Amino acid sequence: MHNSPLFDPVRLGALSLANRFVMPPMTRSRSLPDGSPGPSAPLYYSQRASAGLIITEGTVVAAEGVGGPGIPGLWSDAQVQGWKRVTDAVHDAGSTIVTQLWHTGRASHPVFQPGGKTPVGPSPVAIDGLVFTDEGRVPFVAPRPLEIDEIQEIVAQFAKAGENAMAAGFDGVEVHAANGYLIDQFLQDSANRRTDRYGGGVENRARLLLEIVDALAGTVGADRVGVRISPSSVFQDMTDSDPHALFGHVVDELAARDLAYLHLVEPGIIGNDDHTAERRPADDIDSAWARQRYPGRLIATGGYGREEALRAVESGTVDAVGFGRDFIANPDLPERLARDAELREALRPTFFGGDDRGYLDYPSLEAERLLSELREGRLEPVPGLELNSATPPDTWHLAWAQQRHAAARD
Repeated sequence: MHNSPLFDPVRLGALSLANRFVMPPMTRSRSLPDGSPGPSAPLYYSQRASAGLIITEGTVVAAEGVGGPGIPGLWSDAQVQGWKRVTDAVHDAGSTIVTQLWHTGRASHPVFQPGGKTPVGPSPVAIDGLVFTDEGRVPFVAPRPLEIDEIQEIVAQFAKAGENAMAAGFDGVEVHAANGYLIDQFLQDSANRRTDRYGGGVENRARLLLEIVDALAGTVGADRVGVRISPSSVFQDMTDSDPHALFGHVVDELAARDLAYLHLVEPGIIGNDDHTAERRPADDIDSAWARQRYPGRLIATGGYGREEALRAVESGTVDAVGFGRDFIANPDLPERLARDAELREALRPTFFGGDDRGYLDYPSLEAERLLSELREGRLEPVPGLELNSATPPDTWHLAWAQQRHAAARD
């Protein structure tokens, strides 16, 4: 399998990838109260540096963009310094890392907003659903429509977050224009009822996304900017009356900007759920559709297993493939696929929040090998070595093995 182009290097704009495996953005809700990444984040991300490209969990550009507990940001000096520890760890481990810039818009709640204010959005249309808070799930509220000058301020916040990303050592940024968050809310007319220059036709509804992309191109360089879209997803109450016209325009405009990459969420993926049998109008807006319109580098995520990924890259449909939960549970995923090794399953109850369980304690093949040597008495434990946020990245395999070995003996 090592002969597959999935293992070949590739360039995405200014980004040099050692292989075509991508760890896509996945919210883990373990950041500090000030929005800095938690103390275990450097080890969590560096454990998965076998990916050619790591895209961080969504990272909000301003306090008003927060939509849940434990969400990281990139607007303060403390956050920049926290992310610098992450990027240093990933670079030391040999991978490339970009951060996903995010604003949740109406997909928030007053409990997450500064001063308990109403979340913002394109129009006063609430999500029909519940939002997770520290007090449990509560209904979404109707957002306050953004004024024109506030929209321009959000564009500036994205640009500043791009500058902060470079200061934090990231190799680039990804604009989160998917999954029913602020930019997607402006794109799709189920959420956008505006009648000004940010509403109405597809050109107007795409304006915010393109202004943000252009602003970031000016601060970090277009060849360090990627964009993620999810044309077929109905997550967080998203639909559009003519998705082919909308996303055809979006992809054409992005293609003209010579970006690092376009990142497409494949049809059948709704939020954190797997494929659904329900057909939707945009279900044919997939990677094959995108490849016909987008001449640049294309990443696709959603429902890819070993064989699907091989076919997609070998056929030239995509340039790289995102593996979500497989990277959570298998930090050395490329090696496991190359060896046709068994893949572990991610534990859903540990996805969001909590401690290091389900975060740092998934083993690599090397860790499993060391555990066997410990059990057979062919390896002596290193005193005091434990698996936690302070574990040196080059010893975490042994730390996991010793922890598991000790637990089995107790």
